[in-house]
Amino acid sequence: MRRPDYDRRVVITGLGLISPVGNDKTTAWDNLVNGRSGIREITRFDVAPYTGKAGGEVDGFVASDWLDPKTVRRTGRELQMGVASAKMALADSGLEVTDENRTEIGVIYGSGSGGQEMMNEQLIVLRDRGPDRVSPTFIANSLVDSTSGMISIETGAIGHNICVVTACSTGTSCVGEAAEAIRRGDCIAVIAGSTENALLEIGHAGFSNMRGVGTPRPGLPITDVSRPYDRTRNGFILGEGAAALILEDLELAKARGATIYAEVVGYGSAADGWDMIQPVEGGLGVARAIRMALERRGVPADEVDMINPHGTSTPVGDKREADAFWSVWGDHTKSVAVSATKSMTGHMMGAAGAFEAFATAMSVAEQTVPGTLNYLEPDPDCDLFVLPETREMPIRNAVSCNVGLGGHNAAVIFKRYDGD
Repeated sequence: MRRPDYDRRVVITGLGLISPVGNDKTTAWDNLVNGRSGIREITRFDVAPYTGKAGGEVDGFVASDWLDPKTVRRTGRELQMGVASAKMALADSGLEVTDENRTEIGVIYGSGSGGQEMMNEQLIVLRDRGPDRVSPTFIANSLVDSTSGMISIETGAIGHNICVVTACSTGTSCVGEAAEAIRRGDCIAVIAGSTENALLEIGHAGFSNMRGVGTPRPGLPITDVSRPYDRTRNGFILGEGAAALILEDLELAKARGATIYAEVVGYGSAADGWDMIQPVEGGLGVARAIRMALERRGVPADEVDMINPHGTSTPVGDKREADAFWSVWGDHTKSVAVSATKSMTGHMMGAAGAFEAFATAMSVAEQTVPGTLNYLEPDPDCDLFVLPETREMPIRNAVSCNVGLGGHNAAVIFKRYDGD
């Protein structure tokens, strides 16, 4: 274990994901920049009873490509997608986990709700077939931290290992905490990210009854349903998936010639202390998280060129998040390009922050801002610089931020790495 060095520089060297817009880095990025939506009518359950029928479904994921058949039988979709994303990110990074370094490679990987599908299935078994038929292995494999444990088993990384859970900001929190763990000296590298098996009917029903699920504008296709910051937005839709990032000490990454996507230069976390569902008026919590991220290592606010926001497409949530941006950046807000990728994926819940960290890191690496799909009617109450189409532009620093049920807010800042 190394001593803390809070000036230690941390970079992203690997990316892996399973998502509605693709199950690898190249496919997902290509679909984001070309505005190809992953939203369609849900097939995981019968949507006939529901007004809102859209979801961001993962297509083509084969768990047995990443785990042995016995493990696949005993585990849930969220764990399987999470392990796949971690293995993919490690391969992308070129970082080898060896007997010499495995105790210094950590895992900080979360989920908003863990294995709820497996819990539901075993409850049905209990009710219909009796207690003797309940699986003896389901508990260990359906916990919210089961994925972080399995990633360690599958990759050999046995250093610092925790599961951070902050609802819909889980992925952002995990990435930020991973950077700080490296600076504290806990690890030389961390597999960070989050996963969510969100397309469960019980969740869809609950959010529908909360009046949170959106529908397309009259006459437009189902892909129109998620339209962050648009004047006509009327709710979010669920998405599923997982994403992982390899965070690494810069000196180690340089020494082994790793590809560096971006540098992690800020992290902030703050609570609303207001309501379990609605964000606090003025977006004060997320504003505090962004300010903390800016101040942690002295990133000037006017050197932020892009934000990948929470942007779920809810009337109140988007407005209060926009209020937070105006509070943080003032007149500079109109110069911060907004790339709301939930317009193409739906809300991946606990996995959202990790997927959006991937998208933000790629934006910084490629100096490209993916457009926000379905942004047709600007909302003057938000008054943001939302790009409806993809644009190449200089990006010095980019913020990825998320808001979670219960009033959890997190923000991470990614800086362009120029080789210094």
